[in-house]
Order: sequence, then C-alpha cells, then structure tokens
Amino acid sequence: MTVAAILKHKGNRVTSVDPSLTIAEVAKILAEHRIGAVLVVDDDTHLLGIVSERDIVRCLAANGAGGLDMTAGQLMTKALQFAHPSTTESEAMEMMTEGRFRHLPVVDRGELVGLVSIGDVVKSIITQREHEVESLVAYVHGTG
Repeated sequence: MTVAAILKHKGNRVTSVDPSLTIAEVAKILAEHRIGAVLVVDDDTHLLGIVSERDIVRCLAANGAGGLDMTAGQLMTKALQFAHPSTTESEAMEMMTEGRFRHLPVVDRGELVGLVSIGDVVKSIITQREHEVESLVAYVHGTG
C-alpha cells in the first residue's frame, strides 16, 4: 500500500500555522485538534518547517516556561524529509524510524498534498494484515 492510499482513507487535511505564532498558541492548536504536529507555512503557503509535541517538550525542558513565548519559526524543524504519494507504507515507516520522527509531509510536484504520521502507517499495515488473515481463514474454511 502507498502513502496515497493512506491519505485517501484518512484525508489530506493538514493543520498549519504561521511562523509568528507563539509556542503557547501552537500547543493550544495541537490540543484542540488532538494532533501531534503542525506544519509551519508562510503567507504563500510555502512549507517552512514542522513543530511537533516533542519539539515543544524539548523546548520547555531547555527554556522553562519562557519557551512558550518563542515562535513556531524559531522552534520549527527546518530540515524536513518528504514522502511522495507513491512512497510505500514500508518506505515511509523506514524513513520515520531511521530519522526518529513521527510525521511525514507528502509532496507531489512541489505541492503539499498531506501529512502522514507513524500511527497512520501502523494502522494501515494492521488493517491490511487483518484483511489478509480474514481471506486466509475464509480460504481454509472453504468460504472464500
């Protein structure tokens, strides 16, 4: 299965923020949307970086409560890796595991088309395996 199939099931809605937003405001958005990361974009919706829950925790550990006044632009991870819609779920999982990150922007022809998390990939793999098991059981029982 590919990242495109995951996005087709999950949707391609991406929550993004302006780089001038404070980390306190970013944390509020993460909590409201029950998500683990937001993309940071400029006025032209140009992708600049990503801010994750982990980034915020590390910032607070290093800077205390003053870290909440930093901006998304100051804290964001700028060196992003990207997936393409044709990236397989195994390739996406390998990228995230090796890079030690949990959110992977999906870009097609220079355009952001979605964001997948490690949870999305694991869910897809589990669902696929469940269908395979059901098919095998049906075959063994002669009902498939």
